[in-house]
Amino acid sequence: MKFDRQKPYDDLPMLPPSIDVENNPQILLKLVLASRALATVNGNLNRLPNPLMLVNTIALQEAKTSTEIENIFTTEDELYKAISDTQKKENINPATKEVLKYREALWVGYNTLNENKKIDEALIKCIFNQIKETTSGYRPPQAKVVIKRGQSEFRTGEIVYTPPRKEGKIESLMVNLVDFLNNNEKYPIDPLLKMCISHYQFEAIHPFQDGNGRTGRILNLLYLVSQDLLSQPILYMSKYIIHNKEDYYYNLGTVTQRNSWNSWIEFMLEAVEKTSMLTNELINEILEQMDLTLEYAKNKMKWYSKEVNEVIFSQPYIKPNVIGKIIKKSSRTTLTKYINELVTHKILRPHKEGIEVFYINDDLLRVLKG
Repeated sequence: MKFDRQKPYDDLPMLPPSIDVENNPQILLKLVLASRALATVNGNLNRLPNPLMLVNTIALQEAKTSTEIENIFTTEDELYKAISDTQKKENINPATKEVLKYREALWVGYNTLNENKKIDEALIKCIFNQIKETTSGYRPPQAKVVIKRGQSEFRTGEIVYTPPRKEGKIESLMVNLVDFLNNNEKYPIDPLLKMCISHYQFEAIHPFQDGNGRTGRILNLLYLVSQDLLSQPILYMSKYIIHNKEDYYYNLGTVTQRNSWNSWIEFMLEAVEKTSMLTNELINEILEQMDLTLEYAKNKMKWYSKEVNEVIFSQPYIKPNVIGKIIKKSSRTTLTKYINELVTHKILRPHKEGIEVFYINDDLLRVLKG
């Protein structure tokens, strides 16, 4: 039967797939490579003095790139200024707010997972609600949701996929998806393969009115955490996807239209491998630069410490009060003196924005921009 892109795909099959993907030699080879690379990332996370420091570095890069896949663009400068001055959210532009909502959704989901110890429908809805700042759930059957290619303000775009719309269908498919992810006795499939399979299924179900792509990419990271493949949801997967956007959507389509799972799974496993390598490089470069800065700064300033070094590398843009909390100096005069020393020795650079002054760690910024 020919697949009709303009009709709701109410015949979307339940999981697991009807074909055997676990015994495909090419998939097994890519699975080994991806698993090794991911294990290296997890080991590298333990080298960090505080793994949560990556919330404002790698996780923010992931948030920015994930929203770009949805054609929402902001600049790194806007992002870093926003997270360094959390009291002034009303001045943040809409695109930057979308990125920050993604990051917030990632960490709310992570904390919820740590409490409940499982991926369930409530967690998935929680992620979506954080991204879209809503309390709504799955889309209703009358909502005419379609996926279009090439859509813009002056062009409606070609319909490439119409997700299921039959009453009760989304709910039954999501129950099956969650069971597939959690029930390892019933579905004894390697967790990385499960992630690949379930990511297609989630995007094909398209359970929400909007924000499905971002929700699905966060779900990937949280699932890896739930299976102890990552201790923190730190993996820069969106960069690989956006650099291979056409292949990503093409391979999604081949599963839908031809039940061609192999090429999709191979693509996703390669995404995990390449992303893991990139994330490892970022972590290594951040750690190397931290060590160099600490050694240099301690020779120049007696008060400079490992704790100060860590906070300076927690984000590229920083406000003086953040450093003040670490060195426990309440005197404005003393804090100003210390900040000026950091500027003199070129560890930080002042940047004025209106009446606000930010201090930029150019070494960290250089590493993050690659």
